[in-house]
Amino acid sequence: MAAASSSDSDACGAESNEANSKWLDAHYDPMANIHTFSACLALADLHGDGEYKLVVGDLGPGGQQPRLKVLKGPLVMTESPLPALPAAAATFLMEQHEPRTPALALASGPCVYVYKNLRPYFKFSLPQLPPNPLEQDLWNQAKEDRIDPLTLKEMLESIRETAEEPLSIQSLRFLQLELSEMEAFVNQHKSNSIKRQTVITTMTTLKKNLADEDAVSCLVLGTENKELLVLDPEAFTILAKDAVTSLCFGRYGREDNTLIMTTRGGGLIIKILKRTAVFVEGGSEVGPPPAQAMKLNVPRKTRLYVDQTLREREAGTAMHRAFQTDLYLLRLRAARAYLQALESSLSPLSTTAREPLKLHAVVQGLGPTFKLTLHLQNTSTTRPVLGLLVCFLYNEALYSLPRAFFKVPLLVPGLNYPLETFVESLSNKGISDIIKVLVLREGQSAPLLSAHVNMPGSEGLAAA
Repeated sequence: MAAASSSDSDACGAESNEANSKWLDAHYDPMANIHTFSACLALADLHGDGEYKLVVGDLGPGGQQPRLKVLKGPLVMTESPLPALPAAAATFLMEQHEPRTPALALASGPCVYVYKNLRPYFKFSLPQLPPNPLEQDLWNQAKEDRIDPLTLKEMLESIRETAEEPLSIQSLRFLQLELSEMEAFVNQHKSNSIKRQTVITTMTTLKKNLADEDAVSCLVLGTENKELLVLDPEAFTILAKDAVTSLCFGRYGREDNTLIMTTRGGGLIIKILKRTAVFVEGGSEVGPPPAQAMKLNVPRKTRLYVDQTLREREAGTAMHRAFQTDLYLLRLRAARAYLQALESSLSPLSTTAREPLKLHAVVQGLGPTFKLTLHLQNTSTTRPVLGLLVCFLYNEALYSLPRAFFKVPLLVPGLNYPLETFVESLSNKGISDIIKVLVLREGQSAPLLSAHVNMPGSEGLAAA
């Protein structure tokens, strides 16, 4: 009896909740196999019979092909494959002719697929964007075999991190490859022209001439490169390309809360805030933080602090003059040293804006064989440097190098390039000398920058 009473009370409670709810449970199917999001759902009278259907751009989970599904009630009425993953769905009237049945638009990547009577009707593709000039120049160099795939990868990664414009699909695919696959990819695609394409991120409709419910509408596309495109519903050409350029909020006409926007194409948008709109106040505090009103625990003034303050007050002028004199002497010595470095090409930093380079050297080893590593860096932000040479000047009676002259590969901006060589000491008396490193441009005799490397001695080996 107790169990029966409990069951009856639960049933009465469920009926009471359903009666108090604002919604009626029309249908529930956890196994409907529909995988989508809000932008890919649309409701429309597709057949002009007054009965609205549910249009679903199904993503196709688990590697399955995306599909277009139309539901009538709880049942799938039609189902057809889609060429790519959908990003948004919308229904709109293209023309005034009878029967007044709407068309269906599905956005996917850079394309919009238009269906009439649930059959493919038209495909619109976004116009291509101009490629990054530096990226185009790199692929041109790869086409002429002037740079190797590894250098191409480093340079493209630098462009991707610094440039405002994204890379092309070809470059992005190249950066995902393993080192062993790069050369084959470059040989296959180096002759192709660089194409950069944006994608559609959102889509809606806009009445073309009339504000009636059954009026002809235009498709409005929002793209990843922050543009707004309005398409003609008949010819599917771009009527306008806008972006909001200014905002103003305040009283306009008789309305207190009006938001006014202008677009890049010269358009004007006016929005009025509903008088019934309710905003929930956030929990953030207004005004200065509470810590600002707290007093700091300042220590008491010591005798030494008071004496130093009195000394600075009495001899402040003389102390300032002595400081200025020392500062001027320091600046003079620095300027003289800098001028001497420029005249003798001893600066590790280049002074020309065309080749902004930085060089420093590191010597490793105990002798008689040393490892000399040159760290060469292009300090430019966007421009690569090509056609450099490295030359070593040394006493041939004391040292021997396998290569006293070699070419430098293309220097990508911001990357540090270690250039290694070995130096063999020929003296058995532990005598050390200076090796001068020069960085030159091909066809020029004056060095761009240089460094003096103080080679360590090998006294211990000589004694042994």
